[in-house]
Amino acid sequence: MTTDTMTPYDTPAAAETPHHATDHAAADSADTALWLYRTAPVADPVARLICFPHAGGSASFFRDWGHRIPGVEVYAVRYPGRAERLAEPVATDLRELARAVADAVAPLADRPLALFGHSMGAPIALETAAALEARGIDPVHLFASGSRNAPYPSPEDWADPDEADDPAVVERLLTLGGTDPELAADPEFQELVLPYVRADAHMFHAYAPGSGSGSAPSVRCPVTTLTGDADADADCRPWSELTTGGVREQGVPGDHFYLVAAPPHALIRDTLAGAPVPSAG
Repeated sequence: MTTDTMTPYDTPAAAETPHHATDHAAADSADTALWLYRTAPVADPVARLICFPHAGGSASFFRDWGHRIPGVEVYAVRYPGRAERLAEPVATDLRELARAVADAVAPLADRPLALFGHSMGAPIALETAAALEARGIDPVHLFASGSRNAPYPSPEDWADPDEADDPAVVERLLTLGGTDPELAADPEFQELVLPYVRADAHMFHAYAPGSGSGSAPSVRCPVTTLTGDADADADCRPWSELTTGGVREQGVPGDHFYLVAAPPHALIRDTLAGAPVPSAG
């Protein structure tokens, strides 16, 4: 987890904006700039990858990825209530969050779009894919990282975030990995980060199956799950029931945060190679 403030998003090159662009298009660009951080510009990308951070995570988690996947333009989602959006209210409804992300992503659909979500980011990516498909934009792939193609956990296995005090939340962060122990022990860090960690936990808990928040969507895009061979904390989700595009289950060495030491850049690059370019209109 990190709370680093990102460099402001660079808007797409003027050549990518039609000459008949309207105020509505300008508003779309503003939404994109608010919600997405472009990690590195790519002149003529073969695809665009939208990355969704984990619970308590921020866009900075993916800040190096744009230099690591040749030909793919990488964007990281900026969740409200943290980092450069710290002054905004946190998201409380996962589906509403996903729809807002879909609004921001839609102007980028002149290139093949793929979604990569880690842990809590995986179901947000799923809901975003559903929202995009509903408006006629078909993502070419969804990568569900830190997630397993398996039945949902039973309701009693869903931990209530209200039951954990601050030390327990910090211990959980350290158990999952991805958080520096010295940083996690810093009171200022805890004061800054724990509120949105808890908010994410509440949002995810409310989205849990059987929570009354609605059924999970079905999407058309193919899904690849990436699960560490030592990951005892993987999100369990019946991906084979959630897509008609097929599921590939990819095991990788490591724990829940395997991607810190070994990001799956080559797998993403190879999967997106030759992705079909969307037809105009």
